[in-house]
Amino acid sequence: MASEIELVDVQAGYGRAAPVLRGLTVSVPAGTIVCLVGPNGAGKSTVLKVASGLLKPRTGRILVGGVDVTGQGPQRMLASGVAHVLQGHSVFREMTVAENVLLGGYTLKDKALVAERTAFVKELFPVVAQRWGSLAGLLSGGQQKQVEFARSLMVNPKVVLLDEPSMGLDPKATSTVFEQVVRMRDAGTAVLLVEQNARRALENADLGCVLDLGRVHISGPAGQLLADPQLGELYLGGRPAEPPVSPKR
Repeated sequence: MASEIELVDVQAGYGRAAPVLRGLTVSVPAGTIVCLVGPNGAGKSTVLKVASGLLKPRTGRILVGGVDVTGQGPQRMLASGVAHVLQGHSVFREMTVAENVLLGGYTLKDKALVAERTAFVKELFPVVAQRWGSLAGLLSGGQQKQVEFARSLMVNPKVVLLDEPSMGLDPKATSTVFEQVVRMRDAGTAVLLVEQNARRALENADLGCVLDLGRVHISGPAGQLLADPQLGELYLGGRPAEPPVSPKR
């Protein structure tokens, strides 16, 4: 299966400090959700920063759709097909949902294409359509996250990078957010996901990668990782779920 984005033997870090990523290789096949899990400091969010062009790798390569894009900044990475939804809430609270979403398509010059993508995200995220004229700041945390998802899809990216999408959300909102992540995947967008709620994320992912000390410690089908008792004790917070939930297609 072709990969939408690959990080190959990447070493990366901040300033003169020791590298955070130490020869990391991660691949996100088309039509999949790949979840990165691991302890704090393992380098999960750093992977997303490298993938989106926010952090230039010291060594290694980044491929998008098989094309080498190593060293490109965020704007060019977005043009290459990589969208990044940052940790926490990034909606503009004093702007409407419509204005927030349409900002995601500001690089699109074709009005017909903007209208097409707007219709697509409204159908994919019903709350976006329902609250289109509302101030984004009046929405709940889970609803704001869906606005961020919609905004990221306006340019029809190959892959969306999600950094802790459930952060600060209650259990009901968390469930809704993960349902929407699966809907993104089912609508044709690959997803690279970082999430502290490792069990919940793996329950909705296709593939999982366990990071430790800046490298991929183990990877494989998400259900297999969930069922591994040793991995559960070391990285997932206890015993495996009974039974793991397979992602819906």
